[in-house]
Amino acid sequence: MFADFAKIFIQSGKGGDGHVSFRRELYIPNGGPNGGDGGKGGDVIFEVDKGLNTLYEFRHKHNYKAEPGQEGGKQNKTGKNGADLIIRVPEGTIIREAETGKIVADMSGKNQRVIVLKGGRGGKGNQHYATATMQVPKYAQPGQKSMELNVTLELKSIADVGLVGFPNVGKSTLLSRVTNADPKIANYHFTTLNPNLGVVDLDGGRGFVIADIPGLIEGASEGVGLGHKFLKHIERTKVIIHMIDAASVEGRDPIADIKAINKELEAYNPELLTRPQVIAANKIDAIYGDTNEVIDKIKAEFEPEIKVFPISAVSGKGLKELLFYVREMLDQFDDAPTVYEQEYNPEDYQLGIELPYTVEKIEDGLYSVEGPRIERMLGYTNIDSEKGFMFFQNFMKDNGILEELENLGIEDGDTVKIYGHQFDYYK
Repeated sequence: MFADFAKIFIQSGKGGDGHVSFRRELYIPNGGPNGGDGGKGGDVIFEVDKGLNTLYEFRHKHNYKAEPGQEGGKQNKTGKNGADLIIRVPEGTIIREAETGKIVADMSGKNQRVIVLKGGRGGKGNQHYATATMQVPKYAQPGQKSMELNVTLELKSIADVGLVGFPNVGKSTLLSRVTNADPKIANYHFTTLNPNLGVVDLDGGRGFVIADIPGLIEGASEGVGLGHKFLKHIERTKVIIHMIDAASVEGRDPIADIKAINKELEAYNPELLTRPQVIAANKIDAIYGDTNEVIDKIKAEFEPEIKVFPISAVSGKGLKELLFYVREMLDQFDDAPTVYEQEYNPEDYQLGIELPYTVEKIEDGLYSVEGPRIERMLGYTNIDSEKGFMFFQNFMKDNGILEELENLGIEDGDTVKIYGHQFDYYK
């Protein structure tokens, strides 16, 4: 079964906690701290698998979690790092943040392996906190929290050329004749269910990838039939081939069909109409009467803006001219596939870079400070220790929080509430 959309939950591994321990050996009853660091949590990595062409595997499994790092041990032993989680996807998969729809990564071009969520850092063991005045530190740093994200996976086919047309105009027959693809071919009025890709081999190694884009019928851009589901597969293409039934075997008007499909493309994404187009007027072997008269009528409507090639996908007539013309059109572009830029960096959002903190005056003598960066920092800082509290104060100063409190009129002795903690303020 073909599947080109999925929604999953991903989570990196939490960092292992630092360890609190002291050297205890014979004749050394009061040895120094020797607690080891925690291991790093596993990353969540997306990797292109050339053998995949569908997102079917994600229809039954929706939760993906990397391993956490292990806690540090005695004798300065560092905890084991958590194993990375590698999620394999077809080339052309776009990863989006589920709520906003912003692009996290496009698994195309050079993006064959992307770290989407980084594992948490391991916490430092108590060996790092020994000072001249604090020789027996009973504090170790907790491991950094994991990162988590709901994402959607959307497969947009990687093809140089998109083949569009109404059902039963001969697209599958053309694809099977000029490429290595093996689409199902039959005389039916409903559309192919899978976007079929094939490689056209031309002399001199100048081939290209062509995709039969199914589902294009009137109303496709509004979700009628399968159209909206499959229109996404044409977005990466550089050239569009309109295939029409020039013989009007089923009584359709080929000129009206081209206009209708262009209308659907424009409604879905107006930028698609800026792509070069060519018309493949198929089934000329089935035209009754004067073939030239039919073709001349189509040419009069669309040329010179869109070149028309009379062809027969069954006999092969006209295909060579069509394919070499398409190759010439592609030569105007670079060979790199269309790759969508990143719009959403999970690390920025989950570490609170977008919204560092909020400082509010609740009432006279009482202030509140909140923000994801502050909450995260409190998670791995022991503010009950002298060293940890000094680190916390420096964090508040370096991030401009103390200055903002002063701008709000805070005075010595006033109370500051921060996520369940209360502090008296003094300059």
